[in-house]
Amino acid sequence: MIVKRNWKETPVKENAQKVDGRDLYNGEHAQIVHLMMPPGDSLLPHKTPVDVAFYVLEGRGTVEIGDEKEEAGEGTLIESPKMITHCWHNTGTGPLRILVIKVPHPMKKTHIL
Repeated sequence: MIVKRNWKETPVKENAQKVDGRDLYNGEHAQIVHLMMPPGDSLLPHKTPVDVAFYVLEGRGTVEIGDEKEEAGEGTLIESPKMITHCWHNTGTGPLRILVIKVPHPMKKTHIL
């Protein structure tokens, strides 16, 4: 069976970051969240209990992972190992849209610092 989801039609999930996050896939082995942040918005530094990959769909931002900072734009994939502090800042002039891919599916909650 084909399952089709459009991020615009998926409800915003309440989250500790207070951002527009929408579960596009929430399976037994992985989770994929569509994240959208307006210009100037930032995520709070946090640690996830699983490895995370961020794929930038639109916009430009700065990602911080541990002690490193990197600018990233559309079409870029960034990896973040589990239990390493990370966050994003929308440094562009438009929305920053990111796919957040967590593998395996987290069994514990993300820890906001």
